[in-house]
Amino acid sequence: MSASGGTKAIVAALSANLAIAVAKFVAFLFSGSSSMLAESVHSLADSGNQGLLLLGGKKAKRQATPEHPFGYGRERYIYAFLVSIVLFSVGGMFAVYEGYEKIKHPHPIEAWYWPVGVLVFAIIAEGFSFRTAIHESNQTRGTMSWTDFIRRAKAPELPVVLLEDFGALIGLILALGGVGISLATDDGVWDGIGTLCIGILLIVIAIVLAAETKSLLLGESAGPEQLERIKDAVVDGDTVTGIIHMRTLHLGPEELLVAAKIAVQHDDTATEVANAINAAETRIRAAVPIARVIYLEPDIYSADAASAGTNPGRSPLAADAEHLADGERPSDAERLPDGGEPSGPTH
Repeated sequence: MSASGGTKAIVAALSANLAIAVAKFVAFLFSGSSSMLAESVHSLADSGNQGLLLLGGKKAKRQATPEHPFGYGRERYIYAFLVSIVLFSVGGMFAVYEGYEKIKHPHPIEAWYWPVGVLVFAIIAEGFSFRTAIHESNQTRGTMSWTDFIRRAKAPELPVVLLEDFGALIGLILALGGVGISLATDDGVWDGIGTLCIGILLIVIAIVLAAETKSLLLGESAGPEQLERIKDAVVDGDTVTGIIHMRTLHLGPEELLVAAKIAVQHDDTATEVANAINAAETRIRAAVPIARVIYLEPDIYSADAASAGTNPGRSPLAADAEHLADGERPSDAERLPDGGEPSGPTH
């Protein structure tokens, strides 16, 4: 996922939310609608969230230092996680509190044309922002479903904006429904119920965002397709005859660390091995351009040691990825007692 695509979606969402937040607050002042107050705070929180994403993207571009030798790419994950906290606390919990208060102490909506007009405007503006996020996401989503895209995307910006805009649109529809029923029945309780539903929706979205971003913060491996491309690039069939084991880790959305122990022939010279490693690194970077940090350790392949494993020729990481792609967990039989480091090359 390109950083420019994420930035474009963030800027579009920020522009829409700032305009909507002002309009909603004005509507609240004239109408007294709690749905309008909750929605104005929601839009203000969303604007702050987009600011956090832009700040995280800027900080992630800093050069590596001796204290942080792998750079600051994960700053984007940290700020995306902060977004989920803000969405939960400022957006969701405030709306739940405001909805409870309005249900407990209902009052009629005044100047109904203000909230209705602003909600219609907000739906149009949020729809434009959501359309931009969908367009930018489609550039990298490929054949993945939207659920898989949100779960597997390594760059957090577009999934965050997609979920925020989706939640905003549903929230606006809930707010419009609450205001409409309140006006039809002359009962302000419905406005409070709409506000309460908005709060619950925001909390659910915040929990989903937190769970997905937590996984990125902990460190995720390359995707199954990237793993296969890396494996194919490493082995040349001559000096490098296989992969004994391999690990990959995202240092950031567009930075991948690759560490592998490779099998070489026992009679290869040091020069031949060094040249083969350099060539393998070049092939890996050509196959997977985001592989920025590569460590390849040569070792002698042992047929006896390989025969001790159930399937020693496969990287445990690649095996796990295949199962995860199918929605399964790797079986214990496919993990070796030492934690999953087989002693044979990839076939």
